[in-house]
Amino acid sequence: MPAFAAGGGAARACAAVDAERAAGQVVAPAPERVFAALALTPLDAVRAVILGQDPYPTPGHANGLAFSHVGPPPLPRSLVNIHKELAADLGEPAPADGDLTRWAKQGVLLLNTALTVREGASKAGSHLSLGWGAVTDAVIAAVSRERPHVVFLLWGAPAQTKRPLIDESRHLVIASAHPSPLSARRGFFGSKPFSRANAWLEAQGEKPIVW
Repeated sequence: MPAFAAGGGAARACAAVDAERAAGQVVAPAPERVFAALALTPLDAVRAVILGQDPYPTPGHANGLAFSHVGPPPLPRSLVNIHKELAADLGEPAPADGDLTRWAKQGVLLLNTALTVREGASKAGSHLSLGWGAVTDAVIAAVSRERPHVVFLLWGAPAQTKRPLIDESRHLVIASAHPSPLSARRGFFGSKPFSRANAWLEAQGEKPIVW
C-alpha cells in the first residue's frame, strides 16, 4: 500500500477483508491486486483520475482497476458504453478487449471508492461500508494537493460527491452521468470526456493520453 494511502481507515478496511476471507467469503479482486490501481499509477505519475464505485463482483472479472475487465467476453455493460463513447468521441474503432492497464500505465488512476467486493451476482456494493471510502478520499486529496495538472472524470452522482476534495483552480473536473445502461443516455453519451481531457492536458503543456 502506498504511504499516502496508508491512513484514512485502510488498516480497518484491510482487516475486515482479511476476516471475510478467513470466514470463507470469496472477495475480489485477488489479494495481490487490491492496490493495483495505486501500484500501476503512482502518485507522481497521475495525470487523470477515473473514479468508479467498486470492483466487478462477477467471478474472475475484477483486476483492481476501476471499470477494467479481465477474462472472456461479454464485457460489462458499463465498459461497453465507455468504449462506445470513446469511439464516438475520438472517431476511432472501439477497443476489442476490456483490460485498461494501458491507461493506468499512462498516468490514468482507475480508482474505485471501495477497493474490494464479495464475489457474486448480487454482491455489488457489499464492501462500501468497510472503510474504503476514507482511503479513496485520502488518495484524491493527495492527488489534488501534490500534482500540478490532473483531469478528474467523475461519472455519476456517487463519484461527484468527491468533487469538494479537488482544487479546481489547478485541476479540471469533467462530470457527467454514469456509463451504466441505466444512465448512459442521460448525459454520458456525447459528453466527449476523452477529447476534452486531452485538450486540457495539452493546454497545460502535458502530453495527451492515448486512450
